[in-house]
Amino acid sequence: MPKPTRDNPRHDRRPGAPPGRKRPPHRPEVIAPDRTTPEMGPDGLPQVSLIRRGVERWQAGHPWIYRADLNGDPGLQGGEIVRVMDARGWFLGKAFYSKLSKISLRWLSYEDVAVDTDFFRQRLALADAMRQRALPGETTYRAVHGEADLLPGLVVDRYGDCLSVQFLIPGTEQRKQLITELLVELYKPRAIVNRSDVGVRGLEGLPQEKGVLYGTLPGPVAYDEGLVRVRADLLEGQKTGAFLDQRENHIVASQYAFGEALDCFSYVGGFALQLATRAKSVTAVEISDQAAAQLRENAASNKLGNVEVVVANAFDFLRDAVDEGRRFDTIVLDPPSFAKNKDAIEGALRGYKEINLRAMQLLRPGGYLISASCTYHIDEQGFEDMLASAAADAKRRVQIIEKRGAGKDHPVLLNLRETRYLKCFVLRVL
Repeated sequence: MPKPTRDNPRHDRRPGAPPGRKRPPHRPEVIAPDRTTPEMGPDGLPQVSLIRRGVERWQAGHPWIYRADLNGDPGLQGGEIVRVMDARGWFLGKAFYSKLSKISLRWLSYEDVAVDTDFFRQRLALADAMRQRALPGETTYRAVHGEADLLPGLVVDRYGDCLSVQFLIPGTEQRKQLITELLVELYKPRAIVNRSDVGVRGLEGLPQEKGVLYGTLPGPVAYDEGLVRVRADLLEGQKTGAFLDQRENHIVASQYAFGEALDCFSYVGGFALQLATRAKSVTAVEISDQAAAQLRENAASNKLGNVEVVVANAFDFLRDAVDEGRRFDTIVLDPPSFAKNKDAIEGALRGYKEINLRAMQLLRPGGYLISASCTYHIDEQGFEDMLASAAADAKRRVQIIEKRGAGKDHPVLLNLRETRYLKCFVLRVL
């Protein structure tokens, strides 16, 4: 093939371009210099511009923009609502800005609208309307699920007439009073508890906080879950008081429970109490003395005398049970997250495989294993592959009966896989 020349330009063009049209010269993207004072837009809001990669990410629908995709440092303190622009100055939308986090921008709107009190009132009402339709008559549920409800950095769980709230980023932390007032207006609660005592706030330069924001907390709250009544301590319990994302899975687990059941990582009994309504006996394994004591109280208040609470490390318990030749008919594994970042995925998969392998060895033929993971760094396919490897090593044939996730009150936002974090497989071991 002849080399391209001035008289033979067809080799000097893009495929499909008209003959003779030369490739335009490559022009590297120019990064704007860092600012010491922010550039202000026509509505008085600071402006943040993106490089091409950030623009493509924004236009693809991902609600997060990382620091590396900003077109220079905008010179802001964090927590501001900003106008998002491309390098040419074209408007892209509005977002919360974070100065210290790797996630610099969190999407609020594609439109050039005022992000004011009415904006947040409408977003809260939109989230509430979905729960009213999906969970009619229910009064315990996640009322706001962060980005999935178009309210980044905000989590609200409802426990009857009490709310438990997390302000996770400077954008919501600085609007705590406004959000509290809007929640009072919408739900008219007896109390609102601030459970912003989570490590993720440290990535934003925020201290951990816990306390009552509004009203008077009557002490632990009680709510119905299927056939049992559960008590949750909104000030001292894990997360916002309970694991509401597993509520529907708790109830489903009871449908499969029979014979001798084992619940590992029991916490205060979300799964164990449900298993006890159908199984002959339940062994609940929990490492925390405080949680184990609450589990016993929950079992007693529901008159479930077939629950034995064992304070132990679940890994050790499972290994010893295999060595002792014990057998069960129903097993639940609902451990905490084993991977807080991508670097921990390999170790997390080893941990998941170990406990699931032991559980498969402990089940009698025809027994059920309900296995869950809340590690969003491991997706559903990765979790299923781990289960298949555990089954092979256990030399057991396993059926998948159901693949489940978080409840309807924990919606998944397309383009944000982090909101699809919970996996729950119902398996039958043959």
